[in-house]
Amino acid sequence: MSNEKKVLFTIFGGTGDLAQRKLYPSLFRLYKKGKLGDHFAVIGTARRPWSDAHYREVVATTIQSLNPTQAEAKEFASHFYYQSHDVNDSKHYNTLKKLADRLDATYHLNGNRIYYLAMAPKFFGTIVAHLKSQKIVTENGYNRLIIEKPFGSDYQSAFELNHKIRQVFPEQDIFRIDHYLGKEMIQNISAIRFANNIFESQWNNRYIDNIQITFGEALGVEDRGNYYDHSGALKDMVQNHILQVVALLAMEPPVVFSEKEIRTEKIKALKAIRIYEKEEALKNFVRGQYAPGELENRSFKGYREEDKVAPQSTTETFVAGKFLIDNFRWSGVPFYVRTGKRLTEKGTRINIVFKQVPVNVFKTSIDEPCKDTSLSPNVLTIYIQPTEGFSLTLNGKKVGQGFNTTSRKLEYRNSAEMVENSPEAYEKLLLDALKGDGTNFSHWEEVAQSWHIVDVIRKAWDQVAPEFPNYKAGTMGPVAAFELLEQDGFKWIWQPDEWYRKRGKLND
Repeated sequence: MSNEKKVLFTIFGGTGDLAQRKLYPSLFRLYKKGKLGDHFAVIGTARRPWSDAHYREVVATTIQSLNPTQAEAKEFASHFYYQSHDVNDSKHYNTLKKLADRLDATYHLNGNRIYYLAMAPKFFGTIVAHLKSQKIVTENGYNRLIIEKPFGSDYQSAFELNHKIRQVFPEQDIFRIDHYLGKEMIQNISAIRFANNIFESQWNNRYIDNIQITFGEALGVEDRGNYYDHSGALKDMVQNHILQVVALLAMEPPVVFSEKEIRTEKIKALKAIRIYEKEEALKNFVRGQYAPGELENRSFKGYREEDKVAPQSTTETFVAGKFLIDNFRWSGVPFYVRTGKRLTEKGTRINIVFKQVPVNVFKTSIDEPCKDTSLSPNVLTIYIQPTEGFSLTLNGKKVGQGFNTTSRKLEYRNSAEMVENSPEAYEKLLLDALKGDGTNFSHWEEVAQSWHIVDVIRKAWDQVAPEFPNYKAGTMGPVAAFELLEQDGFKWIWQPDEWYRKRGKLND
């Protein structure tokens, strides 16, 4: 039986960066694997007056890194059609409907349609309304909507946007994409937890001291200055990616590993996160903005000197904070999060820090006092990017006389070849959407609760003028981010900046 999916993709924003960097290569991978075959077509729409021929040339160019044969590239690109389009003009939707209906008949697609909105969110409501009013949505087959973030700019705007979309699409046909949920090691969180009794039996406040989540970026804002200066790290990363990871780490075991059960437990976890009062938000969340800096003899300009950024911008490029989860499993366990631009290294990782043994019996021995006075904590680390894998830090005896202890790391990393050949996040998520599986997408209740949590922090910050810039490019953020943990008696497990400082490659 063939696994080939029959479907018509309509990509609004088909000439854009996302479509060319991620969507077309991902569709080609699915094509190579037989998930897409003779019975699929793609309509790309945007304002540019491209022809089908030019569009196909662009599509063929975007997949060259995947080494297609000339025949493969030509055959794949032949399924792509271009429609110049003004999203506010009803006449253009009539033209779009005629093309969609013709392709449906030509490729025998049975009315199955996926609409991908790779555009600014301000157009989402207009596009969806026209899909219904101009009867582009089919009565036979399925109609699914994929939406890129950001989904609103606060709870109220997200609610209004969701209301407009729900006039046309039911919740089960709305796929709010978060590409981090398609990453291999994010999906591995559940396997590490629920398939290993050594961890799941201790996955609670009796054994875990704190959990640390770092989404570090070595790059600055690059060419996204205009977007980023109106968003900032809190909305760009914490509201979606980071809170999704918190939910996966904190959720209760599902009854069965199904979309419905996983979603139910994630929503419960998000609703258990404490929503702070203003003073609590200011105490538990800190922000930063990078200044010019140097790392390994490379100089970086400050955020305010970046292209399309206001010269006195108060937009944060760094966030560190502490979430508290008010339920039996996690009461008293802080979930520390941080994310930022122009940090020392690119790296996304999770550190689960376990509690110390009640007594360090190695402090003294019969023969001589032990030089070590404290043990290093056991730490389970999940590496998400750029490398994939996990490690477990244990304590062992140093070689030689006495019983001095040292940290030992048990470690596994996916090979470079495995990482290279594993499905890319967008490829996985597009296939999930084709299957109608929303497990790795964000449900409205998850989005709504995330905004409830983040809005309080944003409003508290907006009432206090920040002292920016407050960290140098090439470092791991402002001093306040380290003090946040120190006041609780903890420290960040991952401190790559220390490695560079010790070798004289970072001066701050």
